[in-house]
Amino acid sequence: MTENEFWSIDELVALTDKVQTNEIEFNEKKLKIQYCELTEGEEPKLDLPPADASEEEQNLAYQKIGQARIVRMIEKANEKNPEGATVSAENWEQLPSTIRWGLSQTVLGGGANFRQVDE
Repeated sequence: MTENEFWSIDELVALTDKVQTNEIEFNEKKLKIQYCELTEGEEPKLDLPPADASEEEQNLAYQKIGQARIVRMIEKANEKNPEGATVSAENWEQLPSTIRWGLSQTVLGGGANFRQVDE
């Protein structure tokens, strides 16, 4: 059995300043990507869908919010490391949706495993 490792506050804060890199594969080629975690103040400000919105309208609104967040994470990394930039806000909409989906899953899929700890 391995011992649990715990994050320090300093390590977590440092994540918002660190450029993370990864690769996604598409049609037997790879695309290098970079992104950076955001602080609350850096999160894109978009309106939530109204409570009476249809499920389709809600899904579209949350998709827009999610994509804005991913683009902001990429742009933050591009500002910190311009020579590593591949994807940008300018070319995001021009990318095939399969690439955008894979990129989104890579950026958000590497997230934490949040769970409640019983006391």
